[in-house]
Amino acid sequence: MFLSRFRVNTARPGARRLLSSPQAMHAAVMSSFPHLLPTDAPPTDAPRVLWRLDQRARAEVLLYVVSPHQPDFTHLVEQAGWPAAASADPHNPGWQTRPYTPFLDRLAAGDRWSFRLTANPVHTIRRKDGEPRKLTAHLTPYHQMGWLLDEERQKRGGFRILEKPDERRLLPHGTTHQGRPHPGDRYELTVGDTRTLSFDKSSGPDGERSRQGKPVTVVTVTFDGRLEIIDPDAMRRTLTQGIGRARAYGCGLLTLAPLAQPTARAS
Repeated sequence: MFLSRFRVNTARPGARRLLSSPQAMHAAVMSSFPHLLPTDAPPTDAPRVLWRLDQRARAEVLLYVVSPHQPDFTHLVEQAGWPAAASADPHNPGWQTRPYTPFLDRLAAGDRWSFRLTANPVHTIRRKDGEPRKLTAHLTPYHQMGWLLDEERQKRGGFRILEKPDERRLLPHGTTHQGRPHPGDRYELTVGDTRTLSFDKSSGPDGERSRQGKPVTVVTVTFDGRLEIIDPDAMRRTLTQGIGRARAYGCGLLTLAPLAQPTARAS
């Protein structure tokens, strides 16, 4: 397994096209693997190619990719990177790739990490009696948090979201939402960067729309928080297979980072 990071040059027209279309970005990411055919589909229990866009500022957008094979992002550098700088420095091709397996192998029960996840929180509803259930996105932070905090989802993922200590909660039993405790006060979890992406599923690699294409709408949410690993094998599957739906469109990739250490007090 490999973890890669690519900085997008947002000033280039190719970058703006990729950033405006998850379908085009997906095609560009999948084209980074010479041995992977467009029609190839990984088994449901196998590692897969996952990607995520992190926008730290308007001009700082990072593409993260987790993949079973080492990628070649040369075409992305040409479209959406700094090709002149990359060609001038043979030691810096325009992206960074590191082996991911050694990190995955070190994960152990009880480890605590900061995490980030962009996901597509959805549920099924029936608006009228007798009609089929319809897949619908969660639109409020309260319900989006509830989607990730679902006990079965956490158990399958091999982790649990950490709770805040009492002194960091606003109220002893948490702030309320319609008479219920709000998870934002109880758990180490925040929701941000909610986006609604609409695109033509049949758009080609050049971004052109097809009149016969079926429009697709995906609501994405970025979660930041802290978790504890309870099942290392399940956690490894989560990190290499993703969480939830819309994984082809930049959702499902969960990444871990060391917890920030508290500042030592002077004696």
